[in-house]
Amino acid sequence: MKRLLLATLLLAACKEETAQAPDPIAMTADALSHFCLMQVDSHPGPKAQIHLKGLPEPIFFAQMRDALAYVKGPERDADILAFYVSDMGAAESWQSPGIDNWVAAQTVSFVVGADVSGGMGAPEIVPFADPAAAEDFAARKGGRVMSLSEIPAELVLAPVDVIFNEEAPT
Repeated sequence: MKRLLLATLLLAACKEETAQAPDPIAMTADALSHFCLMQVDSHPGPKAQIHLKGLPEPIFFAQMRDALAYVKGPERDADILAFYVSDMGAAESWQSPGIDNWVAAQTVSFVVGADVSGGMGAPEIVPFADPAAAEDFAARKGGRVMSLSEIPAELVLAPVDVIFNEEAPT
């Protein structure tokens, strides 16, 4: 009996460790940007949603740079369970990035240093699920294609006028 109880406890512990990340949710008019508390859908460019441990709903970001600052910054409200970004290759347009074309940030190609402004008017970092679409965007708008892990924290944590007036770090 003791062995059965121990096996059950170990199995339960394994299940907890391998829990799947929550699915993304469609963005609604009620979604407010985490930092500025403005309506996310009233701003152009890519968006992000981050699911945190202990919170029933994700937090949204009106600009990709802000979401990356949250992820790469030293201060967070809780552990990140999932990080989703707009797939701009599937977006209707820059003005209408989509409400449910979310992809896991760890799987996308980001264009850094392109000549585009995001939801809050600052230079934007643009996510694409398809690496070829990211390369095409970079060829047209400038910038470099990077993975999430290649984007330096300093790029998203420094003041916009300091980082984006210089070439993106290598």
